[in-house]
Amino acid sequence: MHIPDGYLSPATCALAYAVALPFWLLAYRHAKRLLHTRMVPLFAVFSAFSFVIMMFNLPLPGGTSGHAVGMGIISIVLGPWASIVAISVALLIQALFFGDGGITSFGANSLNMAIVGSLVAWASYQLLAAGAALQSRRRVLAAAVAGYLAINAAALLAAIEFGLQPLLFHDAAGTPLYAPYPLSVAVPAMMLGHLSFAGLAELLITGGLVAYLQRAHPELLSLQASRISVPTAALRTTRKLWYGLAALMILSPLGLLAAGTAWGEWGVEDFANADSRQQMALASGQMAPPVAAPEGLARLASLWSAPFPDYAPAFVHSPNFGYVLSALFGAGLILLALLLLSRLGGKPGQPE
Repeated sequence: MHIPDGYLSPATCALAYAVALPFWLLAYRHAKRLLHTRMVPLFAVFSAFSFVIMMFNLPLPGGTSGHAVGMGIISIVLGPWASIVAISVALLIQALFFGDGGITSFGANSLNMAIVGSLVAWASYQLLAAGAALQSRRRVLAAAVAGYLAINAAALLAAIEFGLQPLLFHDAAGTPLYAPYPLSVAVPAMMLGHLSFAGLAELLITGGLVAYLQRAHPELLSLQASRISVPTAALRTTRKLWYGLAALMILSPLGLLAAGTAWGEWGVEDFANADSRQQMALASGQMAPPVAAPEGLARLASLWSAPFPDYAPAFVHSPNFGYVLSALFGAGLILLALLLLSRLGGKPGQPE
C-alpha cells in the first residue's frame, strides 16, 4: 500500500499533500498535548509498532504481498489525532531512509493509511463499542471490525488513486504516464488481497491486542477516557511494551518469507523483466503491463534514493540481520522524531 514515487502524477501528489496538511496540523495541535507529557515513550512505542508491523509482508492472492498497518490499535489507545501523527512519522521514516513509499507520494500514503485509516478505525470503534464496559467482549469485536474496515478503506483509496492516473494523465496517443492500470483493474487487484489476508491480519492484531490489554494493561484502554490526568500505571506499562516490540523486531525477518511485490509497487526495471511482467499481469487480472515503464513514472522514480532501500543496508550481508537492524534503526529514528516534535511550541499539558 506504500505508493512509490512515479505512480501518481505531480498534480495528484500536490492535491494529496493539500488535503493531508490541515489534518496534520489539526492532529499535531491535539497530539502535542500528549507529546508535552511523559507520554512520549508510549507515543513512540506505538509509532514504532506501526513501522515494524508494516515490515511483515504477507502473501496475497495473485502472487503479491501486503501488510497490516496498526491504525486500529493506535487509534483506540492514543486517539485518532495521535494515531495520525504516529503513523505519518513512521511512513516518513520509511520513505526517507528505506525507500518504502515515495517522497512525492508521502502525502497520499499518509492520507490513505495515517489519516483515513485512523479516522475510520476510531469512528468504527466508537460506534460499535458505544456504552460497552471497558473489559467487555463487545469492545474486542468492535476493535477487530474497526481494524478491518480501516485498512480496507485505506486500500480502496489507494486503489482509486492508482486507477485514476491513466484516465487523467496520458500522452496524445493515450499511453499512461504514471500508474498504468485503470480503475477496473486497480480496485479489484488491491481489494482482493486486503479484503482477505491483509484485512484479516489487521482484524486479528487489533482485536487480539485489545483483548490482551483488557487483561494485562486495562489502564491503556482508559487513556482516552482519562482526559484530565495520565494514569501512572500507563507510564509503567511502556517499558513492557518496548520489550514486546523488541521481540517483534527480532522476528521481523519472517516478513521476508512472503514472495512477490506488493501490487503497484513495482520498480522501473520490472517493466522490462519477463518474469516480473508475468507476475504483474497475473496480479492484474491477466492484463499485461505496458511494454516499458510509463514515461512519468520512470522520470519520478529516481527522484529520491533511500540510503537503505528495502530495509537492506549495503554493509550488512545477511538479509535477516539487515532487516532486524533496519527495524531497530527505524524505531530509534521514530523516537528521535517524536522527541523533536515534543520540543516544538506549545505549553506542557495533558493528553487529549
